[in-house]
Amino acid sequence: MTATATPDHQVAIVGAGPLGLAVAAHLRDARVSAFVCGQTMEFWRDQMPRGMMLRSPLRATSISSPRRELSLERWSSAEARATPSPLPLEDFIAYGEWFQQRAAPDLDPRKASSIEHAGGSFRIALEGGEELRVQRVVVAGGIAPFPYIPPELRALPPTLVSHSSQYGDLGHFAGRRVVVLGGGQSAVETAALLREAGADVELIFREDRIVWLDAQAAWRLPKTGAPTGVGGPRSSWLAAAPDLFRRLPQAWQPRIAFRCIRPAAAAWLHTRTDAVPMTAGETIVTAEPRGDQIHLALRSGAEREVDHLLLATGYEVDVRRYPFLTPGLLEKVELIDGYPMLGRGLESSLPGLYFVGAPAARTFGPVMRFVTGSCYAAPAVARSLLGRRQPPLNWAF
Repeated sequence: MTATATPDHQVAIVGAGPLGLAVAAHLRDARVSAFVCGQTMEFWRDQMPRGMMLRSPLRATSISSPRRELSLERWSSAEARATPSPLPLEDFIAYGEWFQQRAAPDLDPRKASSIEHAGGSFRIALEGGEELRVQRVVVAGGIAPFPYIPPELRALPPTLVSHSSQYGDLGHFAGRRVVVLGGGQSAVETAALLREAGADVELIFREDRIVWLDAQAAWRLPKTGAPTGVGGPRSSWLAAAPDLFRRLPQAWQPRIAFRCIRPAAAAWLHTRTDAVPMTAGETIVTAEPRGDQIHLALRSGAEREVDHLLLATGYEVDVRRYPFLTPGLLEKVELIDGYPMLGRGLESSLPGLYFVGAPAARTFGPVMRFVTGSCYAAPAVARSLLGRRQPPLNWAF
């Protein structure tokens, strides 16, 4: 490598959400020079609705640090703040900002506008035009680019149809008639928040009922499931061991993943949605604008005419939708259904390029979609970057 091509940094971490910050904490502990860029907790701050509560157990809400020195409990003690369960979104954001100040105090708030691969290293262009060269890149871009909108609804105007991840404040819908589509945690909590914000809301979902997660059952049998809050008594242990999950027969993996992330809602939402009309076993056949409203035809033949259709339909990972990954770079990355195929240490088929968070779920299982997945991903990435041997089995908690 010529002198002019000498890397500015050993590693760049693109993204400053929980997964990116966790990797930064482990690299900082190992005295690795890492450039971290992005807005701290941006997705949680700007695209999750105010008033939201985190469903995950408190232990599974801690962002990974080498000796748990930056755990949620340490934040609570240091800031003299309580940590109720469920944890309010505002508290989690404050915890994430506290974590960033200690794990990545020199964070660059600019976003990466492009990442290219050439000559065995990576060139990153930042907002404003500055460029830097790094040896390796950890993509921690989150799920903001991946909202799933059913194909039949994609051509409709966003004034009438939108995804629930687009709103940090649902007060915009006060006094309006809104249908929420979906039957999972996001859908049920969105419906509760809309009603509390003064909207006339109805929840429509294809399942025959809402699956309520019974908190009391978990209290009676505290040792049956893994402490990740992802999955049931048996599936949670498979999901909590990403090294084991990736070795399972491929025919088993989707079934286990579905059992872990199937639509369900926390029991504490039950009373908050008692007054919300719920229509089960239905799907939307057609949706047509009618003036400033939208007309919905349901499979049963029923109809609705409302002011807005809000989609709580989850996310569909496709790393090609990360705006900073250039086509030339993506050509070198093996993908299946939009997911990068990863090796041990979460390294992609392009040496030196790593993915953490939801894009790692195809290889390492559904726990990668959650904060608790940082307990596996961050130390695994750090070991790979340091050239250290990976243990045969490591847990995501």
